[in-house]
Amino acid sequence: MTAAWALLRLASPQLPIGGYSYSQGLEMAVEQATVKDAGSAQRWISDQLLLNLARFEAPLLLAHCEAAEAGRWTDLAALCEQHRASRETHEASLESRQMGYSLRQLLEGLPELDTPARDFLKALPAVPFALGWALAARAWQISPEDALAAWLWSWLENQLAVLMKTLPMGQQAAQRLTSELLPVLQQAQRHATHLAPEHYGSAAFGLSLASMAHERQYSRLFRS
Repeated sequence: MTAAWALLRLASPQLPIGGYSYSQGLEMAVEQATVKDAGSAQRWISDQLLLNLARFEAPLLLAHCEAAEAGRWTDLAALCEQHRASRETHEASLESRQMGYSLRQLLEGLPELDTPARDFLKALPAVPFALGWALAARAWQISPEDALAAWLWSWLENQLAVLMKTLPMGQQAAQRLTSELLPVLQQAQRHATHLAPEHYGSAAFGLSLASMAHERQYSRLFRS
C-alpha cells in the first residue's frame, strides 16, 4: 500500500475523533479580541507552535509514537500518565479523553492493529488522545516522525478552520495564512524532534487562561 495513503488517512479531518469540535482556546481569544485579524491570528498560532507545542506537546507525542512503534509498553504507559497529568484545564482534559475514547473505538475495529497493541489497549481503563494517535500510527505503519508531522498539520488545519468560523476570514485568506505558517510549523517539528526528554516543558499561561474562560463562554461554536 502507498505510504502516503496511510499518512493522509491519519491526518484527514474525516478521521472520526471529533477534533474539529474544539478550538483549544482560540474561540475565546477571538471573543476577547486578542485575535481579530490575520496578523494577530498569525502571532497567536506561531506562539502556540513555538512556545507550547514544540516544547512539550509535540515531543511528548513523538515519544508516544516511538514507544508504540518499538513495542515498549511500559514506557508507553508512563508517557500516557505524563500526558494525562499535563492537562491543565478541565476543558483540555475532556478534549483529550473524548478524542482518545473515539480513537479507541476506531482502533478496536481496525484489522491492522496487531495483537500486542490490541492487548495493551484492552488493559487500559482510558485512552488519552496522544496514546490513541501513537497506536493508530503503529497500526498503519507510519513512522514516528511522519505521525508527528500529521498531528502538527491536523492541529494547524483545525486552528485555521476555527478562524474561518469565528473571524471574517475566507478560504483564500486562510490559504495565505497557511503559507506564512508552514515555515513555523517546520521549525516546531524540527525543534520537537531534537528536544531531549529532560527539557520537555512549557508554560502557556495565555492558552490556559483562554481555555478556562472558554469553559464559561456564554455563546460558542466549539465544545468545552
